[in-house]
Amino acid sequence: MLNITLPDGSRREFPGPLTVAEVAASIGSGLAKAALAGKVDGQLVDTSHRIDRDVQLAIVTDKDAEGLDVIRHSTAHLLAYAVKSLFPEAQVTIGPVIDNGFYYDFAYKRPFTPEDLQALESKMAELAAKNEPVTRRVLPRDAAVAHFKALGEHYKAEIIGSIPPGEDVSLYAEGGFEDLCRGPHVPSTGKLRHFKLMKVAGAYWRGDQANEQLQRIYGTAWGSKEALQHYLTMLEEAEKRDHRKLGRELDLFHLDEHSPGTVFWHPKGWTLWQEVEQYMRRVYRDNGYQEVKGPQIVDRSLWEKSGHWEKYRDAMFTTESEKREYALKPMNCPGHILIFKQGIKSYRDLPLRYGEFGQCHRNEPTGGLHGIMRVRAFTQDDGHIFCTEEHILQECVDFTALLQKVYADFGFQDIVYKVATRPAARIGSDAIWDQAESALIDSLKASGCQYEIAPGDGAFYGPKIEYTLKDAIGRPWQCGTMQVDFSMAERLDAVYVAESGERKHPVMLHRAIVGSLERFIGILIEQHAGALPAWLAPVQVVLTPITEHQADYARTVAKTLQKQGVRTSLDLRNEKINYKIREHSMQKVPFILVVGDKEKANGAVAVRARGNQDLGVMPLADFLQKIGSDIASKV
Repeated sequence: MLNITLPDGSRREFPGPLTVAEVAASIGSGLAKAALAGKVDGQLVDTSHRIDRDVQLAIVTDKDAEGLDVIRHSTAHLLAYAVKSLFPEAQVTIGPVIDNGFYYDFAYKRPFTPEDLQALESKMAELAAKNEPVTRRVLPRDAAVAHFKALGEHYKAEIIGSIPPGEDVSLYAEGGFEDLCRGPHVPSTGKLRHFKLMKVAGAYWRGDQANEQLQRIYGTAWGSKEALQHYLTMLEEAEKRDHRKLGRELDLFHLDEHSPGTVFWHPKGWTLWQEVEQYMRRVYRDNGYQEVKGPQIVDRSLWEKSGHWEKYRDAMFTTESEKREYALKPMNCPGHILIFKQGIKSYRDLPLRYGEFGQCHRNEPTGGLHGIMRVRAFTQDDGHIFCTEEHILQECVDFTALLQKVYADFGFQDIVYKVATRPAARIGSDAIWDQAESALIDSLKASGCQYEIAPGDGAFYGPKIEYTLKDAIGRPWQCGTMQVDFSMAERLDAVYVAESGERKHPVMLHRAIVGSLERFIGILIEQHAGALPAWLAPVQVVLTPITEHQADYARTVAKTLQKQGVRTSLDLRNEKINYKIREHSMQKVPFILVVGDKEKANGAVAVRARGNQDLGVMPLADFLQKIGSDIASKV
């Protein structure tokens, strides 16, 4: 007898070998219909996979994350099938799953057009409606190379040719199309019903600019019509919130090819920047951090000792002076260790918390740059805590509570917690990694946080907690981090005098809350669709008289507001009042104050709040109290 253990712990016995699909059918017709793949002892397999021993089995459907990946990978193959049907001369290359969808790269004699995408999407729907079975076969490497060469698929042949000799490869076929793939895939094309092709972009073969350029078709695929529509609606909303578009419209910043990957902040944008930075500076001050500042350019030898030269050399900007090689710092941690090493430190000095708004530079590829979200020059709210092993748990618990408060002040309540564990390339012993990973996990448990494990995603010097916030339309943004590092202080010879009198290396906690200020400001702009809350708005109040007869009163009111710290703009232009109100409303100013003869006579202002809300006429003192309350409470 063959025993199969299901996720709920129940067991089923079968007289002999059978497929995943047959197990699903034995459980129920509904599950058999919904089955997309199986998970046998943790490994994802096709529903046609034959089970011939006792195993643990989970049936994968579109309700599972793995099920969506199977759908998306299979839809990429469906796209390639459609391309070969409509454009037989096109050659297929690679087509992986990505966040929320997939892409497939093709070599073709002319660019694909929007009309081509529509035709391909229609063809995909037609092929899916045929409900053709998706079948798998295995060939020796050399036979597979010969097979694809015979089909004229030279890119596929090259991919297979890079596989070590003597190995077998798997191919998946549907109808008249066959593709190289590890799988698994859906059992038939009829499972692929909810997809959309999004755009075409350029891509280099194997990501190398020295190679020929291909055409990359992006698509998305989901398990239901509702999920697809929700995603498309979210994309429409995201387009309206695009920080690059709003940055131009609101005159916050611009990007320029004279300095790619860096930001030119305009007065209003720099005001926003300063509000974020000064807020974080108060967070430092109120939570026991000492602010420091390190140099931008540091000798190569420091980066070699820290391990960054080996791991990050390709992403570092370098320069030379007097036959010495230097690098613009990609991160702040080694500099903070050098500060720590100045003077003798005692166990009584620990935990010692340093914070820096440190500007870093990383040589990101041009194709990876994205507005102010991904740049080459950025400033981090970077902090390092030098402590003993006994301090780790409480420091991590305190940091999580602090991060939660900061995110709430900026309007983010939904946080996802992940523990990123040891990568394959790392420094330090397994025992040290065990201790560091346990400390992070215990801190989240003590904080009452549900968490996920992200295997292998830790930094080379230590594991980390990744704090991912979700914005107003549900998109995740990983910003905060807490990393436990037992190695770097030792590599750079940082010590403290322990209670016993011996010299010990401190544990180093690397932490950031907002991360890159540039990126976080981009997130804020998109979170609020440019309508920033009053405490962050570059211009909090616009004051305008109805006619020139109230201009002097408007100036007096503006000065009063400015003396109270309210960022106020005075509009004395000779334009119709409705025109001015409409214009400032488009600039998403929180409050527009209008003054006419009645307001002047009574020391009052007519208040319009953002969103076309008419709050009526009120004494200036009452308005000052209202805006002061809004700013203080970060409404």
